[in-house]
This record gives sequence, structure tokens and C-alpha cells, in this order.
Amino acid sequence: MSLDQEIFCANEEETLSFAEAFAPKVPRGTVLLLHGDLGAGKTSFARGFIRGLGVTEPVTSPTFTIVQEYPLPDLGFAYHIDLYRLENSDEAEGFGILDFLMDHDSYNLIEWPERGIELFNTLNQIDIFIRYDGVGRKIKIKTKS
Repeated sequence: MSLDQEIFCANEEETLSFAEAFAPKVPRGTVLLLHGDLGAGKTSFARGFIRGLGVTEPVTSPTFTIVQEYPLPDLGFAYHIDLYRLENSDEAEGFGILDFLMDHDSYNLIEWPERGIELFNTLNQIDIFIRYDGVGRKIKIKTKS
């Protein structure tokens, strides 16, 4: 099933709402690669997506902790991972990213995936490209085929 689409969100609230509505359509075990410049809205998308999975606790940026784990109401986790502070795939492997990626009952939302791109080659992968143009965010979703 393809989830491919493009959407324009005029503000952060629309980004949150879109991601929250999108989340229930995505199967467990999916790796979501969030691409975009600094400040594009990757964390906002992740926040909305995780809320859409039923998480009620505050969703914060993992920039300094690298990973935030959110238990899902029924089973599994939403792992919000930020590779911004890492140099390459070796460093990502060093903190144990493969353990998160192998959890098929959970979701992985990964910001700055280009810092570990060699590790992300799975059939359950969705690339999400977010671009802020000064007026709003253009979000392009591309499922791996």
C-alpha cells in the first residue's frame, strides 16, 4: 500500500494535525526518515505522528539525548532519533541504533538520516521530505517500493 503524497501545511499546527492523522495509516515496524533543513519542521512532524499513535506525554526533541523512547498504549514504542550530533553510520551503530531498527513492534522516526544513511535500507521505510519556504511547509512522503 502506497502512502505517497504531497501536502502543504501553512503553519506548525497544520503540520502536527497532518502527522497525527497520518500515523494510524503506517504499519508497525516502519522506519520514517525525516529529511529537511534545520528548522524545517522535522520535530513538529515527529511530535504529531507520535501523538497520533496515542502517546499523551510531552514529545521533546532528542537532539541532545539522541533518542527518546515513547511507550505506545498497547504494545511497542515510538523511537524518536536525532542523528544531527553524529558524524556517520559508525557512530550511530555505536549508540545502538540497530537495536531500535530491529524492533518490529515499534516505529522509528529518524531526523538527519543522511548521517547514517547506509543503515536505512528496509522495505518498511518511508522517506519524508519537509521543506519550509518562509510561508509554510511542503511535505512530500515517498514509500520505498
